[in-house]
Amino acid sequence: MPRVGLSPAGVVDAAIAIVDAEGPAALTLSAVAAQAGVQTPSLYKHVRNLAELRQLVTLRVIEELTERLGEAALGRSGDDAVRAIMRAYRSYVVDHPGRYAAMEQAPEPRLEAAASRLLGIILATLRAYELGDDALIHAARALRSTSHGFAILEASGGFGLPQDLETSYELLIQMVIGGLHKA
Repeated sequence: MPRVGLSPAGVVDAAIAIVDAEGPAALTLSAVAAQAGVQTPSLYKHVRNLAELRQLVTLRVIEELTERLGEAALGRSGDDAVRAIMRAYRSYVVDHPGRYAAMEQAPEPRLEAAASRLLGIILATLRAYELGDDALIHAARALRSTSHGFAILEASGGFGLPQDLETSYELLIQMVIGGLHKA
């Protein structure tokens, strides 16, 4: 019998708590069991193995990021929407560096629907620039990689110089927007 109160979502909650506190390398089934207050074999009633748990953590992060970007873009278009989703992307990573680092960047096929929803928000935002199909994909990749790269560097303490990070990120946003107008 599954433990009362323990569910697949509860197991993911425990995993998220671990990666938030200690980073993705600390994610083990024994650590999750300890966090959930159960013995490791009890987890197998809810997840098949550590690989599946990592996929479920990835799914949770994609869903949270999708929600954050969707809320940021809501009611905005063009430059304002790009600015909002880039800021939202960065804030998610900085707010949750452990769980973001635990996200698999090339999700498994079973996560494609969630990844497609995230991509859909980015593509919808970029459609205001009237880009062709290929250019739209290239622009989405550029937006994601610049937001991801800056946020990862920031979250890991990779910017050691004293200049203001907000100013640097605003410059990056302006560069992306300027590029979109020229694409």
